[in-house]
Amino acid sequence: MTGTGLDDERAYLAECRTALLRMIDGARLNVVIGERVAGDRYSAERLGRHLKSLAKELSEEPDGPPFFGRLDFGSGEHRGQRYYIGRRHVSGDTGQQPMVIDWRAPVSRVFYRASARDPQDITVRRRFGWSKEPITLTGFEDEHLDRGQELGTASRIMTAEIERPRVGPMRDIVATIQPEQDELVRAELDESICVQGAPGTGKTAVGLHRAAYLLYTHRRRLSRTGVLILGPNQAFLGYISAVLPALGEVDVEQTTVDRLLARGPLQGADGEEAAVVKHDVRMAAVLRRALYERVGAPTGPLSVPDGSYHWRVREEELRSIVEGARREATPYGVGRERVLSRTVAVLQRQAEARGQTANAVWTRKMSRAVTGFLDEVWPAVRPQEVVAGLLGDPVALARAAEGILTPGEQSAILWARPPRSFKSARWSAADAVLIDEVAGLLERPPSYGHVIVDEAQDLSAMQCRAIARRSEHGSITVLGDLAQGTTPWAAGGWSDHLAHLGKPRAELIALTVGFRVPAAVVAMANRLLEALAADVPRTRSFRTDGRLRVRETPDLADAVVAAVRDALDHEGSIAVMAADGTLEKLTAAMRDRGIAVATLDDPAPGSAHATAARVTAVPATMAKGLEYDHVVVAEPAEIVEAETRGLNRLYVVLTRAVSRLDVLHSRPLPVQILPPVEANPTGT
Repeated sequence: MTGTGLDDERAYLAECRTALLRMIDGARLNVVIGERVAGDRYSAERLGRHLKSLAKELSEEPDGPPFFGRLDFGSGEHRGQRYYIGRRHVSGDTGQQPMVIDWRAPVSRVFYRASARDPQDITVRRRFGWSKEPITLTGFEDEHLDRGQELGTASRIMTAEIERPRVGPMRDIVATIQPEQDELVRAELDESICVQGAPGTGKTAVGLHRAAYLLYTHRRRLSRTGVLILGPNQAFLGYISAVLPALGEVDVEQTTVDRLLARGPLQGADGEEAAVVKHDVRMAAVLRRALYERVGAPTGPLSVPDGSYHWRVREEELRSIVEGARREATPYGVGRERVLSRTVAVLQRQAEARGQTANAVWTRKMSRAVTGFLDEVWPAVRPQEVVAGLLGDPVALARAAEGILTPGEQSAILWARPPRSFKSARWSAADAVLIDEVAGLLERPPSYGHVIVDEAQDLSAMQCRAIARRSEHGSITVLGDLAQGTTPWAAGGWSDHLAHLGKPRAELIALTVGFRVPAAVVAMANRLLEALAADVPRTRSFRTDGRLRVRETPDLADAVVAAVRDALDHEGSIAVMAADGTLEKLTAAMRDRGIAVATLDDPAPGSAHATAARVTAVPATMAKGLEYDHVVVAEPAEIVEAETRGLNRLYVVLTRAVSRLDVLHSRPLPVQILPPVEANPTGT
């Protein structure tokens, strides 16, 4: 097997593009044929949906490079073979091997794992360099692993890909996945993992690529149970929205925890004190007690008319049925059904003892006749009704919370003006968590095959329980950074969080090498870690480029405008970040000076209605998970003072820059980010 030059690779590229067009035409033809060959209407509908989905995925294939790597095998099972590795499989001619192998295929694993120390049968690993607009193959680098040659961080192509400017939504990282990331991406479906990832270490990318890998490897199983991705806010979901489609996966539910749990509009708001109590795990015990307080004991025997005859069930027997259903610890709704079915079973035995046939019609009639008794001892309820009855009634709350919540905590969550009914209540996001807890006590929700939770450090124990109910029969990938916890209930460690998520034995892995944040920025952010009371390892940066400027200014708005104009001279995305209350003034100042500024509410870049503005105004509270080439941070002191965990918020904001960071201030900087004062060697 001989090497190939750039002209040969470009010729192969043309063949790949022709093959991809042939695949698209074939998929469209299969849609037409499939409508005619299915054996029945149901099969035709299922086959049609599958084929149309495949054709749609192929036709919407991003106009990107069909391959990014090549493997030449010199020994082993694939001896003498050459494989091109890309984001999507590209078929060859009939009977021939694929022209491009999907990066998720088993053979592709060695592209990420092989090294000079362990070549894994590889003689040459080739990485390709590409330019954009139009996509052009510009060059390649070869690593002769069989000779002990490995470029590592000296790879010009890999470094250029990592440092490429951030324009538009988040991109995939299939061309630059590192061995430690690949191990997480390819973890088995039944494994639950927790990734503690410092800023820029690629933890979000790892989670998204794991979703793509699991869908590829376990397509049939996950097509039934589904994959759910939970992010911290809609801006974050918009930022990551292009990754999975670029990898060929479109049937993945992506939402926030609030949206997942909301059963209607969330119009209310809680103060911090009330929200903290509602998110506390002790509320689970309060809600269970409030719900099961509705279960009563029979107050006498039951008489059920059946024509001219009355069936009778003794009070002791009814009491045994109710107590038995309660002891079995099933969902409340299942318990109610068991009381009904067991009571009717008693009547059925009596009828059969008298020689009467108890058929289905008779059983349904008896069930209707027993409903009144059932509503007395095990009433049907709605989750909103239980929560409203608790928050709107101090006596009911005191009874349910006795020994669990203090009087002050009870007072904090009581409604000052209870609504007339639960239907007119103005529910808050914290209330939605309580409602979901009760709903889970009534009936278990469907469970996803795999759930990926990003920024998980900010979840409360009650939110974790809600996620656990939806992954009871599946696995989870937990992504987060304890240092970036900004909610009042943010995790102090991962063990309790994983227990609340129902996966206490999930493996904890730390990613500490930052591939996106420059070393100068990482150094400033690391100085904050000591003040954050977060037991996390310090970040090391892969990047030797980048720039950090810290400037004091008498006029913050003028300084921000000047910094943005300077940033516009460079390629890439730009963000201005400040405390939420200050950002509006800075945005107005930029627009007054003729700078086009977008907001996070604008359509995502690349969409049909996206704004052409390169500058985005980002409130500090919405910065989590986002990345920009150039970030201008205005007045760090205000960011720290704006909330209880303000230092954690500042840590988040400072680590959003992937190329250049300007820190502008007119007030003294928080001492936690200042460099240490060097001792004066002269003693003067």
